Amino acid sequence: MFDKDIVRGFSKLTEEEKRNFIARFCNDPLQAEDRLERFLMEDENERSQFLELSENTISSFHTPYGIAPNMVVNGKIYHVPLAIEESSVVAAVSHSARFWADCGGFTVKNVSTVKLGHVYFRWYGDPAYIIERWHQLKLFLMERLKKVTANMVRRGGGILSMELLDETSTIVNLFKLELKVETINSMGANFVNTCLEDMAEGIDMYFAADHDPAGKKCQVAMAILSNYTPECTVTVEASCDIEHLKPIAERLPVEVFADKLCLAYQIAHHDPSRAVTHNKGIMNGVDAVLMATGNDYRAAEAAAHAFAARDGQYRALSKCSVTNKVLTIGLTLPLALGTVGGITNLHPLARLSLEILGNPHAKELMGIVASVGLASNFAAIRSLVTTGIQKGHMRLHLSNILNMLNVNNGQREEAELYFTDRKVSFNAVKHYLHEKNH
Repeated sequence: MFDKDIVRGFSKLTEEEKRNFIARFCNDPLQAEDRLERFLMEDENERSQFLELSENTISSFHTPYGIAPNMVVNGKIYHVPLAIEESSVVAAVSHSARFWADCGGFTVKNVSTVKLGHVYFRWYGDPAYIIERWHQLKLFLMERLKKVTANMVRRGGGILSMELLDETSTIVNLFKLELKVETINSMGANFVNTCLEDMAEGIDMYFAADHDPAGKKCQVAMAILSNYTPECTVTVEASCDIEHLKPIAERLPVEVFADKLCLAYQIAHHDPSRAVTHNKGIMNGVDAVLMATGNDYRAAEAAAHAFAARDGQYRALSKCSVTNKVLTIGLTLPLALGTVGGITNLHPLARLSLEILGNPHAKELMGIVASVGLASNFAAIRSLVTTGIQKGHMRLHLSNILNMLNVNNGQREEAELYFTDRKVSFNAVKHYLHEKNH
């Protein structure tokens, strides 16, 4: 019934033809086409390279690119690029980073970088048969993989293990091969998937050559990496004497402030309805760095939330405790990151972001990203147990509200002064401007 409205061959149109076609759906097609054009890079080489990053690209969608300065990790100062539209996140990370810098900064306690992938197949014969043949099949598959893994091995990575797992208690006849891989400074998705697809092909070849009738009873279902990376994690911590909390305690006694902080983290550990928002505060910072450095923030989000529910209940990823009047915050986060390959080498600002960070290796970047996530989280909890989240958030959002209402510079200055000690909301600002102008 919709056939007459379906566009065919859209991907084969030129860049200009695509823009022209889409602009027709806008109220002012000429203005829309011009705006789509203006948001692309002027440099022809960079523009061409950018357009080829994705499919059917007609423009670029700009996100503010800012800096959270003074992030101290393992004694080294980083000024961290953040690609995010929410001003309160950048302000919170910056404020938190400065506070913890005075206390020694963040410390990376542990980093592991094992990536996972699986080949799923159904075995219709006697399960004992494939278990008996597993050692021989493994040797066959590992020999095949040598040509695929040679370059990675030279860089210090490669296959760590290959294991046959019986899944028949979950799905009838199902088995899977689990591959553990080290990809060094590459995120490794393409490498892992190439290995897995080679294994899948090898399984078919192995049993096709098997003259035993039982060998004809294998069906490969799929081969794919897993974004669940419980063995590719980073743990970071920061600590200080509770007396150092006084400047950020908002007139609360430091003992009371520290106690409320710990309580907030405990609530997030036990209550999933709080844990989701608690972890969102972590990922606010994490995703912003991942976007700025060209890493896959969607994979990181999926991994983080699965990791948060690994014991059967969704829980907070971070923790807080006080021992002998020393407050400690910590975070363990699954992060499969890369500093070479993929978009990190192709996107000009992604490359620049890594330069700003001193061209870190993957493990170093994991520590930076997790520290930003913990700093973002701490800033949010600090606000929640003192002034409330809206005061600072809406204060920073005031500028966006004033832009939406098209005020002039004089009105902006007056409004910013008026709302210095008042609650900010869209309706409150609109009402103030209305009263001011009448």
